Amino acid sequence: MKPGTKILAQDYNKHPWWLHAINNVWKFTYPLGTKIKLDKDDLIRAARKATGLHDLGKYFWDEPLDVMLDSLNREANLHATGRFITRQRLVNLLAVRLRAEDLFRKHPEILEQELYPVQLVIGLQRTGTTKLQRLLAADPDTRALLSWEALNPAPVNGDTFDGKKRIKIAQTSEKALKIISPGFFAIHPVEHLSPEEDVLLLDVSFMSQTPEAITHVPFYSDWLEKTDQSLAYEYMVRLLKLLQWQRPAKRWVLKTPHHLEFLDLVNKYFGEVQYIWTHRNVYESIPSFLSMVAYSRAMFSDRVEARQVADHWVRKTGHMLDRAMAFRNKNTHHLKFIDVNYKDLINDPIQILHRIYAGRNETIDEHLLKMFISANDRNRQGKYGRHIYTLADFGIDESFIDRHTGKYSEFQRQL
Repeated sequence: MKPGTKILAQDYNKHPWWLHAINNVWKFTYPLGTKIKLDKDDLIRAARKATGLHDLGKYFWDEPLDVMLDSLNREANLHATGRFITRQRLVNLLAVRLRAEDLFRKHPEILEQELYPVQLVIGLQRTGTTKLQRLLAADPDTRALLSWEALNPAPVNGDTFDGKKRIKIAQTSEKALKIISPGFFAIHPVEHLSPEEDVLLLDVSFMSQTPEAITHVPFYSDWLEKTDQSLAYEYMVRLLKLLQWQRPAKRWVLKTPHHLEFLDLVNKYFGEVQYIWTHRNVYESIPSFLSMVAYSRAMFSDRVEARQVADHWVRKTGHMLDRAMAFRNKNTHHLKFIDVNYKDLINDPIQILHRIYAGRNETIDEHLLKMFISANDRNRQGKYGRHIYTLADFGIDESFIDRHTGKYSEFQRQL
């Protein structure tokens, strides 16, 4: 997409004609047995065959995958291509776990490491978290989770620790995403060599918000909110140690809005954390994210309803914010939060970086400043087109937003 191209929220269901043709022809042949299976035992067999490994490790818990598959099969209305992509994704997640466990056995020193101190960028989706993470990652001492690493934290068969084979896999995935949904990049650029959300590491435990962002899975979503996430966070730390063992640095910069819901577990498992909370007017950030979800789901299903997306995610957003504010209020005396206003980040990102570094008693020298300025130039808004969205695109108004996020709006006014 060219920088000036307009990407409209209401166009989420527009796909290349050939994709519709493939899905229609493939579905027509279902009676012949061509429907892709989403079955736990079949997925595990496929992952074991692909890796030549068998042990999923003592931390593997069946129930999250069972619940997810039940929800996907009953509720998600996946089209043929969506079922294919989903199966490949789930097999790869199981393969990641198999390869990681193999490395933990062969190299016990991986888990003996201390996790690096973490700069944790939290905040709702579409509040500048990606921009801020990519700026902070420009520091050579800072370790970000790159997109190719998020897909495959452990080396794949025949790969080396420098990741050449994994990078090629991620590059292919990036190209496929651009072909299937070119407009998506104007909303959230997924570049194989750039930092990505660490929620993808929680995917390896099948306990993350990813499924409800890319598919309609209300049963799984409800189960996830009511279920202890400790195993997922504990395993995420194991994967982070595996990654820093492969590519060392001094600190992590991680980011995903998922953590807003589980800051108690972040505090329990991550060790030293600098909390960086980005804020934006919810009347702007929420419809932007709803558009992102609609575009994501349309890559897996041809039955995406805008109001259904809004009903689920506006309530979910309020739940996440309430949990985060409760944690912050309870821990305000011994944990430090740095608040970042979205408009300030866009208008003067360097000033924001100075404040973040000062928050841990560090300064930015001239050499590092030049790196940050260069990174800011590379990550300007509109790189892949202009994202256009309104609340009306999703059949909601400001009062609907207020119903779920009123406490947060008051909290913002007090910052």
